[in-house]
Amino acid sequence: MAEQERRSRRRAQGELEAQVLSALREAEGPATAGWVQERLGGDLAYTTVVTILSRLLDKGAVTRERAGRSFAWTPSSDEAGLAARKMRKVLDGESDREAVLASFLTALPPGDERLLRELLSQAEAERDT
Repeated sequence: MAEQERRSRRRAQGELEAQVLSALREAEGPATAGWVQERLGGDLAYTTVVTILSRLLDKGAVTRERAGRSFAWTPSSDEAGLAARKMRKVLDGESDREAVLASFLTALPPGDERLLRELLSQAEAERDT
């Protein structure tokens, strides 16, 4: 029974990273791993929080600065920026970018396709000015 209970409490992939990023966004400035741990309710080990923050640093999702003997962490962008970074990473990993983009575009619902076209027009207009 204990094994089954442990499995049911297991977090989904990326859930801890999302929780840590959410906590950092709530901070009024750079936050320490201890602050993040406390903010998440303290049920995570300090070393787990540091590991998650280090992984987020490797992914470019956070930055850090020296704060005494430890570090203070700051999210490097908002949720939309992080999602865009993930999309670019996937696209950069493919050999046929045109095919991937075409497939992505044809799978969009009409409202999203229209929004994408508007955003592309705005971006082009801004480049021309």
